[in-house]
Amino acid sequence: MIRVIVKRLLVGVLVMWGAASLIFLIVRVAPGDPATILLGPDADPAQIAELTTRLGLDQPKLTQYVHFLADVARFDFGESYRLGRPAMSEVLTRLPATAELMLTSTAIAVVFGVTLGLLAGARPGRMVDRVVSASTIALQSFPTFWVGIMLILVFALWLGVLPSADAGTPAHLVLPAVTLALPFTATVARLTRTSVAETMREPYIQTARSKGLTEPQVLLGHALRNSLIPVVTIVGLHMGGLMGGAVIVENVFAWPGLGSLIVDAVAGRDYEVVQAATFLIAGIVMLFNLVADLLYSRLDPRIKLDTVS
Repeated sequence: MIRVIVKRLLVGVLVMWGAASLIFLIVRVAPGDPATILLGPDADPAQIAELTTRLGLDQPKLTQYVHFLADVARFDFGESYRLGRPAMSEVLTRLPATAELMLTSTAIAVVFGVTLGLLAGARPGRMVDRVVSASTIALQSFPTFWVGIMLILVFALWLGVLPSADAGTPAHLVLPAVTLALPFTATVARLTRTSVAETMREPYIQTARSKGLTEPQVLLGHALRNSLIPVVTIVGLHMGGLMGGAVIVENVFAWPGLGSLIVDAVAGRDYEVVQAATFLIAGIVMLFNLVADLLYSRLDPRIKLDTVS
C-alpha cells in the first residue's frame, strides 16, 4: 500500500505542476493591465510603470514562469498588493470557512442522498422510487444561485427564522450549506438508487433472505456496503464541483471563504491571490481523490488498491 500511495503522490506532483502552469497562463492572458486596474485609470504613468516592475510584469513571460515555479516550490506566492499581506496567508485565513461549508454540505448530501437512494432502490418502480427519481431530476435542474436566492426569500425574509448572509453562528451555515448540498444530494441519491437496485438482484441477497433475515437487515447489512463503492467514487470526484459551487454560494450568502476571495481577486487582477487559492484548491481535490481510492479496499476487500484507476 505504501508503494501505491507514493506512486499516487508522484503523479499528484505532476498534476500540481500542470495546475500551476495552467493558472500562470490563464491569469496572464486575461485582457487588461493589472497595474492600471490596481491603481485606477487616473494613476500617473510613472506609478503604473513602478508597480508593473514591482510585480515583475515587465519581464519576459518565460522568465516570469521560471520565477513563478521556483516560488511555488517554496509555497511562496508573493504578497498581494491589493491586500498588503502574503497571498497564501490570506488564502489560509479564508480556508476554514470554505472547509466548514464544504464538509457540512457533503455530510448533508451523503446522509440524505444515501437514505433516499436506499428507499428508492429497495423497491424499484414503486411510488417511492418514482417520487425520489422525479425529485432528484428537479434538484439537478435548478441553478445553484437561484436556489440560494429562493431559500433567502423563504427562510430569511418571509419566515425570518434564518440569517441571509455573513457567518459566525451555526444558523448562518444552514442556508449556504443546504444550497450547496441540494444538487449533490440528487446525484448521490440517483447513484445509490441504481447501485442498490442492482445489488438487490445478486444471489447473495437471495441467500440472506432464505436465512430468515428481514428486509431492513438485508438492505442495511448486505446491500448497503457494496452499494457505497460508487458513492465513495462520486464524493471524491465531486470535490472539484463542490469547490466551483462554493464560489457561487459564498457570493450569494456573503460567506467569508475562498470563493468570495477568488471572485474579488479576479475582479482586481490580484495575480498572487488567484494563483495561491487555485493551487491550494487543486491540492485539496487531489487529496480527496487519493482518500477515495484508499477507501475502496476498505469497503470491498476484493478490490486491490493497485488496480484502482
